[in-house]
Amino acid sequence: MAEIKMNYALVTGASKGIGKSMAIALAQRKINLLLVARSADELGNLQTVIKHQYSVEVDILPIDLSNTDAPKTILDWVNNKGYHIHIVINNAGYGLWGKFAELDLTAQLEMCQLNMNTVTSLCHLLLPSLLKAEKAYILNVSSTAAYQAVPTLAVYSATKAYVLSFTRALRFELKNTGVSVSCLSPGPVDTGFASRAGLDAFSKMAEKFNMQPDEVAEIAIKGMFAKKSEIIPGFTNIISVYANRILPKGFIEKMAAGIYKTK
Repeated sequence: MAEIKMNYALVTGASKGIGKSMAIALAQRKINLLLVARSADELGNLQTVIKHQYSVEVDILPIDLSNTDAPKTILDWVNNKGYHIHIVINNAGYGLWGKFAELDLTAQLEMCQLNMNTVTSLCHLLLPSLLKAEKAYILNVSSTAAYQAVPTLAVYSATKAYVLSFTRALRFELKNTGVSVSCLSPGPVDTGFASRAGLDAFSKMAEKFNMQPDEVAEIAIKGMFAKKSEIIPGFTNIISVYANRILPKGFIEKMAAGIYKTK
């Protein structure tokens, strides 16, 4: 029988950006880590750095999380190694920019798989283990784009709206358990998101509002442990979300379309 290894946090999309920064923030708190992402090289480098600097246990699983069987593979990996998880951070995700009819359908459906289905599956598959812990946490990463429809980011903003709604509902269902569920909704962050989404032109403007990954990660981890329902880093982003709740939807959509417009 495999040895039970206590006190592990699972972080997806951990090789770069906010995911990498959250992994380091957890390591600074002496929490052992299970890191999942596509790049074996980047994960391996991060594993070496964290072990050396913070003296915590780190295991890695290079895997494409947009594959439908990825969540089950992660569950089997965790179970076969006897890891006990008390924190799950669903950070992996990406966006695609452009008019819905002009973007490749397969690519958009793969984004839906990663941003929504993988998050849902991992929560469902890992929840039995989390419920056994005295205190456990789920942190799902959404976006400020979740609070309004965003033309030219139509599917991405819809997937993040799903994450926000799903997280709030799951939090309510688990309110009488030891599992706290939180949603992180960052605005622009200095990562590779804009480039992968095809938003190179917008990325120059976003530099004026970008937060740094380490800053967002620290706010996120503190908010998670404080059991906050929604964590929105940055005063500008908080104001933006509040405005989206009170202003007419048509007005907000027109503004968003102007910001993210294509040629």
